[in-house]
Amino acid sequence: AMATAGPRSFSAAEVRARCAQGACLVSCRRRLYDLSGFVRLHPGGEQLLRRRAGTDVSAALDGPPHRHSANARRWLEQYYVGDLEQKQLLLGHGKGFAAQNPAAAAQLCAWYWVGLWVPQHCNHCLLPQDLVDWQKPLLWQVGYLGEKYDEWVHQPVDRPIRLFHSDFFEFLSKTAWYVVFMVWTPVVLYLSWVSYTSLAQGNTRLFSSFTTEYSIPVHKYYFPFIFLIGMILWSLLEYLIHRFVFHMKPPASNYYLITLHFLLHGQHHKSPFDSSRLVFPPVPASLVIGFFYGVLRLLLPEVLGLSVFVGGLCGYVIYDMMHYYLHYGSPRKGSYLYGLKAYHVKHHFEHQKSGFGISTRFWDYPFRTLIPEESFKKED
Repeated sequence: AMATAGPRSFSAAEVRARCAQGACLVSCRRRLYDLSGFVRLHPGGEQLLRRRAGTDVSAALDGPPHRHSANARRWLEQYYVGDLEQKQLLLGHGKGFAAQNPAAAAQLCAWYWVGLWVPQHCNHCLLPQDLVDWQKPLLWQVGYLGEKYDEWVHQPVDRPIRLFHSDFFEFLSKTAWYVVFMVWTPVVLYLSWVSYTSLAQGNTRLFSSFTTEYSIPVHKYYFPFIFLIGMILWSLLEYLIHRFVFHMKPPASNYYLITLHFLLHGQHHKSPFDSSRLVFPPVPASLVIGFFYGVLRLLLPEVLGLSVFVGGLCGYVIYDMMHYYLHYGSPRKGSYLYGLKAYHVKHHFEHQKSGFGISTRFWDYPFRTLIPEESFKKED
């Protein structure tokens, strides 16, 4: 039998050449990882790329390591490409090295990103053995994982997921981010116009079904406030669904609940950067949206219920666009969206039972599910 080939060794010249071509290479105890395809998705990765392209090389080299979870270290192993031949070349980095050797620092700066990506005490966390056959649709396999499902689904990987055997159903389960915007934005605009013009007729009154004498007229000028109430209600609903439905722990013995959980949200946690599965497909979304519209019609006068509904629908569109951006966007460091992106990444890789807010962290405060500040501190 033929012996298995060992890991490839990379010389300093090879690494310098790949870095000069724009590759992002990091090292940990001589192991070399190619993060070129992933770096822009990491919080701060785009900032490092901008610095690398500029003149302030030392800024890209500076800073102690960030804390990373076991999942993050396991994730890193997906990008392992081989070992370094000369580990000693990595010694002595920092501002002084960059100032004295700007050309060498520019070529090697990607190597030093290890200080921002991987803890100095990192272990070689190899990927666990696959419990499923990735060459076949996953939806009908995950239910058999039983008690292993919860741990497996929260160990993220960077690979696309196929759910169905049928190409048609597989097509319906995938959605580009702009489809949500194109489908639902015209609906929001049209229903906003219908709501406003209906309120302008002056026939809408609150509590009219209980008493006519003390009912409250709802003027057209109230529409923006009712719309905003709808958006706030959606943000609460978003939190509750994310926490209690998407993050329920299905019974290990129930094949169908495990399958349903994976279909609703588990697939996203297993492959958080599958771009075709970051927003809700319009066909199933229309069923859920129709249900909530029916509930509001039962609880509120027709026009008032429609006004609240359209505000909630707008909130949903913002939520889906925000969710996509938190995975694929590159917000400026220090901005609100930068903090929200880092917060959401922590939810995926370390704190799956907290940090449920996506478009806002507001509801994590009163419900005590905020990700601890200690998780964002740097290691000594």
